[in-house]
Amino acid sequence: MSSARSVAVVTLGCTRNEVDSEELAGRLASQGWTLVEDAAEADVAVVNTCGFVEQAKKDSVDALLEANELKQTGRTQKVVAVGCMAERYGEQLAAELPEADAVLGFDSYADMSTHLRNILAGERPASHVPRDRRRLLPISPSDRRGAAGAVSLPGHQQEETAEPLVPLEQVAPATGPRVVRARLDGRPWAPLKIASGCDRRCAFCAIPMFRGAFVSRAPAEIVAEGAWLAERGVKELFLVSENTTSYGKDLGDLRLVDALLPELAELPGVERVRVSYLQPAEIRPELLDAMARTPGVVPYFDISFQHASGPLLRRMRRFGDRASFLGLLEQVRDRVPEAGIRTNVIVGFPGETEEDLAELTDFLCEARLDVVGVFGYSDEDGTEAEDYEGKHDEDTIRERVERVSALVEELTAQRAADRIGTRVEVLVESVEDEGEELPRLVGRAGQQGPDVDGVTYLVDDDGGMPSLQPGDIVTATVVDTEGVDLVAVPEPSTDPRGPGR
Repeated sequence: MSSARSVAVVTLGCTRNEVDSEELAGRLASQGWTLVEDAAEADVAVVNTCGFVEQAKKDSVDALLEANELKQTGRTQKVVAVGCMAERYGEQLAAELPEADAVLGFDSYADMSTHLRNILAGERPASHVPRDRRRLLPISPSDRRGAAGAVSLPGHQQEETAEPLVPLEQVAPATGPRVVRARLDGRPWAPLKIASGCDRRCAFCAIPMFRGAFVSRAPAEIVAEGAWLAERGVKELFLVSENTTSYGKDLGDLRLVDALLPELAELPGVERVRVSYLQPAEIRPELLDAMARTPGVVPYFDISFQHASGPLLRRMRRFGDRASFLGLLEQVRDRVPEAGIRTNVIVGFPGETEEDLAELTDFLCEARLDVVGVFGYSDEDGTEAEDYEGKHDEDTIRERVERVSALVEELTAQRAADRIGTRVEVLVESVEDEGEELPRLVGRAGQQGPDVDGVTYLVDDDGGMPSLQPGDIVTATVVDTEGVDLVAVPEPSTDPRGPGR
């Protein structure tokens, strides 16, 4: 076996995909592969694709084409597609994109090293044949416990098919389970997958078909991986899944997540725990209590409303309406007045009337949300809504997206301005424009999620850059805003380098 082979894992899409990429990287490292950041310096570029919405698919195809061009200019010999788009389309993607040397599904992850070595040797494996992954496990969540081990669940630390060939740095303490994961960046936060799949049947969403039925990870496994991440400098654990409010239902106890939060928050080195993707119809008062009362759990609520018109939500196969959603927000703020709340909404759904849209915009005006992602409806293969009547033309959808987006930009900027004068806990992440004349220190307040929720710029009393480092957590006072971004001054007593900064 040659140990000189190198691989770059290129990740598109959500934080759940990031976990899957790091698991793949860990498996490959255990089999002697050298991990490199730049695909141009790798023998194989593994592109972890996203198959969620049309734009994500286009981005994934572009990434595969860009990686293929490196065969002419870089070291790259082969390009392999994995991830959600590969799982969802398989043979179809391979036929339409011959530039990819292989299209591999989730079932290939456990022995990815063998697949890549064979591909480098000139073999072209049969492309993945898509199937509805919801049918791989029993319908009843309680019956999935034993069966789940036989189904590939990316990011769940399942057993490898091959023994490690090199000593693993990706190993938990000797008393705990192995962690098959390699960090692919130096960020002071990391996503931590607590479950995969989804049992809901939203009319617009294809995720359950290619991610499968909902499966929770065992709490002990999650805590062990959280400890492993903390040992590698991670200060914030970002709990990810398709539906966090379903966690534990297949383990017999929906309250397991309530108990999991303090266990993670008490891990040595962990200073913040962030919860993502709460389904409004499933949010329990006890979960809100646990999030509000557990020290270290940040005041952040990622609630997937999708719309606010009751009749349209039923058409989407969802629950709730404007009044119930406002009541839920009141429950959150009664417990956590300073809460940061984000959501996503879809406009232009088949059958959406101007009255439905007005119900949504009225809700957004009343809700005082910190971040709102606005998406225009598009047909997704295999979903119920694909066959709905009442479709809007592209121009109508685009106009509605622009109209709601403009409103959201105004509302969220005002919500950010409302925080001027308040104190926030900020995790320092990076220096923006480092090396330039006016670099800026960038972090995130507890109310801001990674990547898409805005940032906090930290400045000193004179507008300069405080002497802080990525990974530092400081208390700061918000003094200004830039759209949804905050500008804040750290309190001297919280600067890890003391008052002499």
